[in-house]
Amino acid sequence: MEGIQLIQLPKIVDPRGNLSFIEEGSQIPFPIERTYWIYDVPGGEMRGGHAFYEMQEFIVALSGSFDVVLDDGVSKKIISLNRSYSGVYIPKMIWRSLENFSTNSLALVLSDKSYDAKDYIRDYDLYLKHKTGKQ
Repeated sequence: MEGIQLIQLPKIVDPRGNLSFIEEGSQIPFPIERTYWIYDVPGGEMRGGHAFYEMQEFIVALSGSFDVVLDDGVSKKIISLNRSYSGVYIPKMIWRSLENFSTNSLALVLSDKSYDAKDYIRDYDLYLKHKTGKQ
């Protein structure tokens, strides 16, 4: 699972409420081009189920919890996100899915590229062919 990192974000503790932040170039290793969030996921549903040829992402559970299931074509890893000051960096060419969403969970995703449907690999067998170079 080369390149995948669980990153702890700064946490400023205050009796009035805590504060965390993400700054481009400090906490995450790429410039932020796109930001989106996933919410209101029905029980038992999964999001993701793809890889990117070029895009990198950083995912944080701003509220609630969910699992990030990562697959590099050789091994799988599950990272449970449930703190708003901890996120996972996912480099390009890693298959990912988000699963086991708790009620009212909110996933924030930062990426280094704008949406481009051609950057997605949505077929797992095709993904494995690209990873092994056997096309």
